[in-house]
Amino acid sequence: MSQIDDLPPLRDVIATHDLRAKKSLGQNFLLDLNLTARIARTGGSLEGAQVLEVGPGPGGLTRGLLAEGAAKVLAIEKDARCLPALAEIASAYPGRLEVVNADALKMDVSAHLTPPWRVCANLPYNVGTELLVRWLTPASWPPPWESLTLMFQKEVAERIVAAPGSKTYGRLAILSQWRCDTRIAMTLPPEAFSPPPKIHSAVVHLTALSAPRFDADATVLERVVAKGFNQRRKMLRAALKGLVPDVEDRLLAAGIKPTDRAEQVPLEGWCAFAREVAKV
Repeated sequence: MSQIDDLPPLRDVIATHDLRAKKSLGQNFLLDLNLTARIARTGGSLEGAQVLEVGPGPGGLTRGLLAEGAAKVLAIEKDARCLPALAEIASAYPGRLEVVNADALKMDVSAHLTPPWRVCANLPYNVGTELLVRWLTPASWPPPWESLTLMFQKEVAERIVAAPGSKTYGRLAILSQWRCDTRIAMTLPPEAFSPPPKIHSAVVHLTALSAPRFDADATVLERVVAKGFNQRRKMLRAALKGLVPDVEDRLLAAGIKPTDRAEQVPLEGWCAFAREVAKV
């Protein structure tokens, strides 16, 4: 495996610092530095870019981002064991890597990066979906980030890009496609990681739109979609019962048949229904 910089191979870094992946933290480390550089390039040139990385671990993707020209990388790492390895990377790229030992779910990034920044991360499996939803539902739009390049379990990635009518279509697809262009950039086999997970992984790239595709209140849209898909096998008139007093009338006003199921309703329909619910 060729190197992208003068730092030691990742297997040596992991051995030196005894960085065995912790299942409790959802850790699976990418070892191929050529692959991490490829992931870093997914969103285009990084020259002059500021990048947020969550869960860098021993720093494979961090090194890819810096080697590809990122002006600054803010790496948020909850596992203090990884800090010495990341400090070595910071020394090799003076002034370009800031490491913060914190929980990404509790971190205020605005104090460290200047918008618009990018997000590029091999997300810990146990917090990945929650972080994505938070990035997709900020207080105002457009968000402070311009793109998200994120590693997920393949099944989660497929849910993000899913089309109406498919079994994987649901809350993540609607929230993601409402405000972003989405695509799966690559898939990775288990053996690309240490330790190998039991499933394949995929890198999803989301590019923020300047405005949502259809008008809707984010909080209301998230609430109605969550309720609608919570019992996805039921007709919507039953799945959404209790959401508003006249739910069938609201569905009809939005152009949705009350006998439809959640997965049959396209993004535009869910946004129209959210607008109807917001009137109540």
